[in-house]
Amino acid sequence: MPSISIKPLTLSLLAVCILTALAWGALATSGHAADKPATVAPKAALTVSLVQAQTKQWPVQLAANGSVAAWQEASVGAEAAGLRVVELHVGVGDSVKRGQLLASFAAETVQADVALARANLNEAQANAAEASANAERARAVQGTGAISAQQVNQYLTQEATAKARVESNKAQLDAQLLRLKQTQLLAPDSGIISARTVSVGTVVAAGTEMFKLIRQARLEWRGEVTASELNRIRPGMEVLLTSPSGVQAKGKVRMLAPTVDTTTRNGWVYVDILTPVTAGQALGAAFKPGMYARGAFNLGSTTALTVPQTAVVVRDGFSYVYSVGADNKVSQRKVQTGRVLGDRIEVQSGVQASDKLVASGGSFLSDGDTVKVVETPANSAVTAIK
Repeated sequence: MPSISIKPLTLSLLAVCILTALAWGALATSGHAADKPATVAPKAALTVSLVQAQTKQWPVQLAANGSVAAWQEASVGAEAAGLRVVELHVGVGDSVKRGQLLASFAAETVQADVALARANLNEAQANAAEASANAERARAVQGTGAISAQQVNQYLTQEATAKARVESNKAQLDAQLLRLKQTQLLAPDSGIISARTVSVGTVVAAGTEMFKLIRQARLEWRGEVTASELNRIRPGMEVLLTSPSGVQAKGKVRMLAPTVDTTTRNGWVYVDILTPVTAGQALGAAFKPGMYARGAFNLGSTTALTVPQTAVVVRDGFSYVYSVGADNKVSQRKVQTGRVLGDRIEVQSGVQASDKLVASGGSFLSDGDTVKVVETPANSAVTAIK
């Protein structure tokens, strides 16, 4: 057989072809492997911490609106007529004590009348002394015939008349002294001046109102409630009042109105405002007569299932929470909420005490999202104790 000779160049080309074919096969294999989908864990939509509903004893409160008013407001006015105001010693907002001087009137004319009345009294007393002496002499000779019975009666009548005139002049002097006393207008009770209606130089008539006084600086809140709610309130019940500025104060029900309004069918509850709850606030500065305030009557307490307010999301007028399952997927639950106290809210339906709920950030989640759960410091401490 003839021998076949292969040149070295041909062998090199053959080797290159074989290597190229192997390289293309490897690339094809890797390409097919890349086309196959790989199993990748779903990405967490949000990192959250978990909370559970807690059972607490919460107060049952009845909310109402009403106005603040003075417990009693005294009208302080002039008793003497035709006197001129010479000085006003207090202004609106001043605190006064019983018997404190509020205003002074010009007293010159009254002092002159007092002097005249005292002079008339002295004259009447002198006449009465003379009449008494004549009467005594008449009694001494009565029945002896020295003077007639008619003259005796005349002396006795003059004595009685003179004594009556003395009493009349005493009464006139007392009246003028009373007018002199009335030139000093005094506070009838302790309290706060709420109004002043005169100025210096005014000549006032008798009975003219000059000041208004909030007696004993006591304020009350008059809450308006329905007839059915009125039956749930009792005298002595505690009330938490809130002013428009947010200052809170304690109150106590003093009395209930004996009737209800025939138009609104609502009744009034009279509450004494006691002491402010908000630290650093004065009662008179936060609550003023005429302003509206909110009140909450404490009717007792009941058991409530509560969650943090941040765990509740409001959408389209409904409330929802997000529970987290074992696979870290969230489930949206519609809940019925109730009372709010501090940073917690009552959940009346839709949640169990054992449910694990998203503590905050639920507004960024949708039903079925996957979340990453982290332990809060409080939860970590509970876990360590367990």
